[in-house]
Amino acid sequence: MHRYIPNTDADKKRMLESIGASSVDELFKDIPEELRLNRPLNIADGLSEMEISKHIWELAGKNKGADKMVNFLGAGAYDHFIPTIVKHLASRSEFYTAYTPYQPEISQGTLQVIFEYQTMISQLTGMDCANASMYDGATACVEAAFMAVESTKRKSVIVSKTVHPETRRILKTYMKFKNIEIIEVDMQDGVTDLDKLNALVNNTTAGVIIQSPNFFGIIEDVTEVEKLVHANKANLIMMVDPISLGLLKSPGELGADIVVGEGQALGNALNFGGPYIGFLAAQSKLVRKMPGRIVGQSIDVDGKRAFVLTLQAREQHIRRFKATSNICSNQGLNAIIATIYLITMGKQGLREVAVQSTQKAHYAMTQLTKSGKFKPLFNNKPFFKEFAVTSDLDSKYVTDQLLNKDIIAGFQLNKEYQELGNGLLVCVTEKRTKQEIDKLAEAMEVL
Repeated sequence: MHRYIPNTDADKKRMLESIGASSVDELFKDIPEELRLNRPLNIADGLSEMEISKHIWELAGKNKGADKMVNFLGAGAYDHFIPTIVKHLASRSEFYTAYTPYQPEISQGTLQVIFEYQTMISQLTGMDCANASMYDGATACVEAAFMAVESTKRKSVIVSKTVHPETRRILKTYMKFKNIEIIEVDMQDGVTDLDKLNALVNNTTAGVIIQSPNFFGIIEDVTEVEKLVHANKANLIMMVDPISLGLLKSPGELGADIVVGEGQALGNALNFGGPYIGFLAAQSKLVRKMPGRIVGQSIDVDGKRAFVLTLQAREQHIRRFKATSNICSNQGLNAIIATIYLITMGKQGLREVAVQSTQKAHYAMTQLTKSGKFKPLFNNKPFFKEFAVTSDLDSKYVTDQLLNKDIIAGFQLNKEYQELGNGLLVCVTEKRTKQEIDKLAEAMEVL
């Protein structure tokens, strides 16, 4: 009757006798007859291990992923090379079975991972401190906005329209229920409109959120934004691509107060959109406003290196109304992956990834626009590994046609920015070869 439950008829008889029921139907007599299924489940007969393995591979073969196609799609999730050692080490049982350190004194391995991760994020961003356990880049940005509001006691946050559209939507959702005003500042030619920003920032502004490189891959003029924000005693929140920090000035050098971003590019696979890992770092003056947990290093009674939960500002550790946030699913496996990746690459390796991505992206822009059929969407703006082009062709037509040639051409910008018409956002990482870029250019030229 229940072929997926391994109880024998004798087992069922003994269980029914022990509870005083004569049958399974009598056991469930309290469930009204009209609510019962009264027929077998529509599930196929079981398959052997060999048969099910073959079936699963046939199903999987119907998918076309980034591993089987030439991928020029970015827009927040990036196809970077992941050294084999990352998966090998992260798959060790002491890492992938580690969970939230509710008893830190016996969770030393987990705490050390978080400590090393936080240290590297701090060094990468140029901030004084970093936490762990942000779900993803978008919710890390939300937490940064909460920090800005709490630290200034103001209730208005300005965000540029060049920030990732999904991040802005998530911001609006969270802020709505906290009665925090979200004001979007327009863009001008692919970057934040500084004149309009200047008109919006005032003494009610808790923070200003800028993404650089922004959603279009363009490097924003953060220097002018920083002056404006701090002149009004607000917080400058920067959202960054961690790979870009191997090449560009750190947010700390640019005067940011809080830095957030998506850590997927740090050794985490595309994973069909998740799980990912957000990072959040800040200046020391804001450390007690940070959500999640911060791990510190100390010495135990025997004089040995030990790790402690220095700050635990969530409701599981302190009174609920005192908690900064209830965010912090541990994301430990994603954090160890990011840590191993950064250790493996080192400063020089990370810089090489950033340089190659930049150089190849600029080569791709040149190849795609040299005939004039496709043109740069924005005028002469410095960009990192993504850029936008446009043409007389509908961007969906372009991407559909190239999919037939096993090329993922890019992101159709009119999905998020209708005013950008036929704009196509193209991403080039260090994985793309000259031959693949030339293939993309040739395929788009003959459309």
